Amino acid sequence: MKYLCSIYGDESQMTGATPEQVNEMLEAYGAFGQEAGDAIVAGEGLQPTSTATTVRVRDGERMLTDGPFAETKEQLGGFYLLECNSLDEAIDLAAKIPGARFGSVEVRPVMNYEGAGAEDTQQSAAAHN
Repeated sequence: MKYLCSIYGDESQMTGATPEQVNEMLEAYGAFGQEAGDAIVAGEGLQPTSTATTVRVRDGERMLTDGPFAETKEQLGGFYLLECNSLDEAIDLAAKIPGARFGSVEVRPVMNYEGAGAEDTQQSAAAHN
């Protein structure tokens, strides 16, 4: 099953980081990548929220706002998409993501659209028997 690990942190901490601190963080993420290995389906860091554009459509009208969708203390800084056998395995890996030491990592199962219909069909058939 796939799990999205959304990495949240205070991006202002990076603005004052020394080159040594940035390198240390990059090395920590590299080590995580090596340890997680094939469990990583995808992953990327994101540019600062100052580069974001939020899109909303209301009554058929598109509205754009510069910046993130909400002002918060912690911002979405990146993500990993993991393929794991269980939620426990995904949580164990998420705890090793370096951003978890300074912010938080939200772990959420990815929707399985192919399997969703099959489960509903089986449940419906069982209810009618």
